[in-house]
Amino acid sequence: MTLVLIGFMGAGKTTVGNVLANKTATKQIDLDQCIVDKIGMPISEYFDEHGEEAFRELETTMLKDFLNTSGILSPGGGVILKEENKALLKEQATVVYLQTDLDELLRRIEQDTTNYRPLLHNKTIEEVKDIFLPRIPIYEEIADHIIDTTNKTPEEIADVILELVGD
Repeated sequence: MTLVLIGFMGAGKTTVGNVLANKTATKQIDLDQCIVDKIGMPISEYFDEHGEEAFRELETTMLKDFLNTSGILSPGGGVILKEENKALLKEQATVVYLQTDLDELLRRIEQDTTNYRPLLHNKTIEEVKDIFLPRIPIYEEIADHIIDTTNKTPEEIADVILELVGD
């Protein structure tokens, strides 16, 4: 079975996934990175050229592929926006929601110089809230486990996940 880490951008899905992979000798898959590798361009460019709907279709196709493997999957924060993806995650994976308060997410995103976030580009805090807040109940609905990541290190979060789901 696949362990899937969900949460808003900046929640630490990839970082925690990497820590878990190291602790369990399991492979970790960053779905967004796999998409970038497949399309040969940054997601932001793909968004600009093809739109969010086309990106979400590609994301669903790749999600289906990776749910058939065992390991740790870290999808983008918006993977939960499609009903099909919600059903796939609930039926085919153990899902852990990395719950993080908005102030902490904004701090992490601001400090992240590696990842460009197309949905947050040139957005005010109010606009980010408008994206973030409606997703919270969806994350909670899909999750088998919810972990508050605020003020925890990736190692501490990984340890909590291992206690909940085993290794």
